[in-house]
Amino acid sequence: SGGEQQRVAIARATAPRPALIFADEPTGNLDAATGEAIMDLLLARRAETGATLVTITHDAALAARCERVVTLADGRIASDTARP
Repeated sequence: SGGEQQRVAIARATAPRPALIFADEPTGNLDAATGEAIMDLLLARRAETGATLVTITHDAALAARCERVVTLADGRIASDTARP
């Protein structure tokens, strides 16, 4: 399933404990529950490893879970918001 493939990809990407993790639309092709589980996993791995997680998404709910949201419009930064 898509969720299992995403979990395997996350495990492979984070196994060597990288300092930087890129996730391009990690929940884009998943149902809401599976997408939330994938984001939980990504955020947990980020917390465990201390890595920086850069996520590209169109999902406002997913973005709301992030510490910082940079919004692009026409190839330029439209906003840059830090969240406590």
